[in-house]
Amino acid sequence: MPLKIQEKLLGEIQQLEHELAIELPAELKRAVALGDLSENAEYHMAKQRQEFVMARLAQLKKRLADLSLINLSNIPRDRAAYGTMLRLLDLDKGEIVEYRLVSSEEADVPKGLISTSSPIGRGLMGKQVGDAVRIQTPNGAREFEVQNIVTIHDQEAAQ
Repeated sequence: MPLKIQEKLLGEIQQLEHELAIELPAELKRAVALGDLSENAEYHMAKQRQEFVMARLAQLKKRLADLSLINLSNIPRDRAAYGTMLRLLDLDKGEIVEYRLVSSEEADVPKGLISTSSPIGRGLMGKQVGDAVRIQTPNGAREFEVQNIVTIHDQEAAQ
């Protein structure tokens, strides 16, 4: 897993753990001091935030664990997968586009970083040079032809 993603997830986890351990108990204590809990909006909002923070923490920790299981030796060397740079011919526009398949945490569409879980990312997974692919996106169907791929293994070898 790229260090940048790990640091981002750990940073958010640390922030949420601080909120859960320090800030929310203080908010709850202040709200309880206001009296009747059945009609205490501050108390109910703090409890809802506490539930959200606990759920988000669980989600982040699971994602961190899932990402740590990525085994580069299981990533194909001859077809598109996580980390692959693809040069595609957009058959509808007649233009060349370049995408890199990344995790959802790294995705940045304007920079050409496409999540492997997005419609385009899922459609490109497993494709090889010469393959044509039709991908249904929220903005309609798009057709591409794979012109070139540089896998994560090729990128590491070039460094």
